[in-house]
Amino acid sequence: MDMSSASEKQTDFSARLKKRYAAERRFRAYGLSAIVIAVSILGILLGTISFQGAPAFFQTYVKIDVYFDEAVIDPTGTREERTLRTANYQALAKRGMYELFPEVTERREKRTLSRLLSSGAYRPLSAMVLEDPSIIGTTQSVWLVTSDDIDTFYKGQIDRKTVEADRRVKDNEIAWVDVLDEAGRVDVQFNTAFFSTGDSREPELAGIWGAVVGSFLTLIVTLAVSFPLGVSAAVYLEEFAPKNRWTDLIEVNINNLAAVPSIVFGLLGLAVFLSFFGMPRSAPLVGGLVLALMTLPTIIIATRAALKAVPPSIREAALGVGASDLQVVTHHVLPLAMPGILTGTIIGMAQALGETAPLLMIGMVAFIVDVPSTVTDPSTVLPVQIYIWADSPERAFVAKTSAAIMVLLGFLITMNAIAVMLRKRFERRW
Repeated sequence: MDMSSASEKQTDFSARLKKRYAAERRFRAYGLSAIVIAVSILGILLGTISFQGAPAFFQTYVKIDVYFDEAVIDPTGTREERTLRTANYQALAKRGMYELFPEVTERREKRTLSRLLSSGAYRPLSAMVLEDPSIIGTTQSVWLVTSDDIDTFYKGQIDRKTVEADRRVKDNEIAWVDVLDEAGRVDVQFNTAFFSTGDSREPELAGIWGAVVGSFLTLIVTLAVSFPLGVSAAVYLEEFAPKNRWTDLIEVNINNLAAVPSIVFGLLGLAVFLSFFGMPRSAPLVGGLVLALMTLPTIIIATRAALKAVPPSIREAALGVGASDLQVVTHHVLPLAMPGILTGTIIGMAQALGETAPLLMIGMVAFIVDVPSTVTDPSTVLPVQIYIWADSPERAFVAKTSAAIMVLLGFLITMNAIAVMLRKRFERRW
């Protein structure tokens, strides 16, 4: 080989090596760009939801001096609970508001003035009287909830410079709010009612507690049905079932079921649980059964993977000391596979918690105000509650929707964190 040929080969090799290095650098740049884009989009999504949802965690209140008139609350003086509970407290709240603006005398203006308060603002008055009837006949300063329009305006989400015809809060209402604000009678407080009440047609009174309890009851039913069935089926298929075409067919169908759209399970639940068995609509019992059908394939697949991960030497050692097949599985294999099983189960439950489509098919989209106490009571769940609020025209429901999404994401992150913690805590390396 002459020197010129060797030099050409060396040059060609260097060029190809340089090309490979350049391709590797481009591949890393593409991967890094994809991660940056994904994180940026996630950041924009979370930032938007947080920005829109943060106002829902606070509520505007007005301090009113309410005279608990005995002639209105308990004219007979019996102090019976039913009488105290059903008194016209709304009239007392309106009277307290009118006394703050004695110059407002016209009926139409009085009606507008009273609308500064929420239609349900008087409810705390009833609770105050029931807790302490001795306040009847006295005047108390009470913080009452404002209407959603005043709440939105006071938080700065409605621009007072906008033409009056184009905004929901009129000039006279703004003037009254300014007077109350200068007198120190307007305040923005943490909205505890958002976490302690059920749904409402009034945005300022709507809460997520009913949906949270409904989600909890639904997940309890889902876990109670899907976990024992899924683990039992996986143990049988993996440890005891004969390897033939029937078990292969079952395995293929289980894998296919995991990819079936969730609304198909809703249609199945509608046909079987509601139409055939006549179970109650909008109940966590039916919702849990539907979600259990959807979660079963995930639990079976995760359980089989966890069982396969247990080394064969564990089974051989147990058999070697005289254990039966059932003892090998229940005493050795299943406990060692349990961290993986629990991880897969929690991930499946987290997926079920975020499902909306199958629950819409069984009527859980109904407007439910009361907080459910049993699995057969009418209820809704967090994703459906978000869907209902997102479809509402009132501006204040925009913040409620984003706040409910934040709560749902908190649930999902918590459940996934528990799954990671269980895996880290009980993980064994062979």
